[in-house]
Amino acid sequence: MDSVWKEIKDWIVSIAVALVLAFLIRTFIVELYIVEGPSMRPTLETQERLVVNKFIYRFRPPEKGEILVFRYPRDKSRDFIKRVIATEGDTVEIKDGRVYVNDKLLTEDYILEKTRSEYAKATVPKGTIFVMGDNRNNSEDSRFVDVGFVPYDLIKGKAVVVFWPLDKLKSLP
Repeated sequence: MDSVWKEIKDWIVSIAVALVLAFLIRTFIVELYIVEGPSMRPTLETQERLVVNKFIYRFRPPEKGEILVFRYPRDKSRDFIKRVIATEGDTVEIKDGRVYVNDKLLTEDYILEKTRSEYAKATVPKGTIFVMGDNRNNSEDSRFVDVGFVPYDLIKGKAVVVFWPLDKLKSLP
């Protein structure tokens, strides 16, 4: 009888440790996300699953070109996935369908078509980033007042790997 109780106790301890570890990993290290919507096409497609590194930005700020997940400023229960176009102190401008960062044309081999909207030259404030979806003409991003410059404290993490579906397995910039 003692051996049965010992085994039950061992199982309970093992399950509790596993749950605590899973909670800590999901809270502080990585999280899995599902892409919803077409704003990051062709880089990311709807229903693709991503691994998001949640701790990298504790050690350094986001860099241009990275794809990240952040909480939507108007409704923090929603997450958005976008590409970092400019970081604090950079100027960003969109004219004639092209994006300029610090007065230099941004080379964007990842977009489907030129941007139809214009964006007056602006400087990215300290502690924020300017983000855009790769599907520029179907993306709610920093060009619009509802998103605007994204504060660092709303950033959840860097998208690092597409892991599902398996035939789309790839690392992200």
